[in-house]
Amino acid sequence: MRALTLVAVIALSGCSSNVSLNPLTWIPPYQMDIQQGNQLTADAVAKLKPGMTRSQVRFVLGTPLLNDAFHADRWDYKYRLVQSGRQVQDKLFTVYFKGDLLDRYEGDVLPAERPILVGVPASAPLAASAPAGVKP
Repeated sequence: MRALTLVAVIALSGCSSNVSLNPLTWIPPYQMDIQQGNQLTADAVAKLKPGMTRSQVRFVLGTPLLNDAFHADRWDYKYRLVQSGRQVQDKLFTVYFKGDLLDRYEGDVLPAERPILVGVPASAPLAASAPAGVKP
């Protein structure tokens, strides 16, 4: 048995080194998903109204990632997602102020986490489905 093992080792040592027999090179290493910045969704941006104060905008969207000293009337919300070492998403959303009030906003946002109902006030209760013959 020892002789057979010795012959196998000697035979394999003469093999080409172009093919790696190390199983760790066949399996790629795990790379974490990395989210950086502010994750703004369409439903959060839908809450913005012209004339809101800076503190109201900060309450709705969160603290901006970039506060530029040279552009005090502009807040930049940057979002970047890297999966498996590749950049998947890169979004920039900018809010502009006139004085202390929201003037306008522009940029890319992530899809809404829940559907936005158009034409239904936020305070309106949703109609509950009742069994036939039962009055709500």
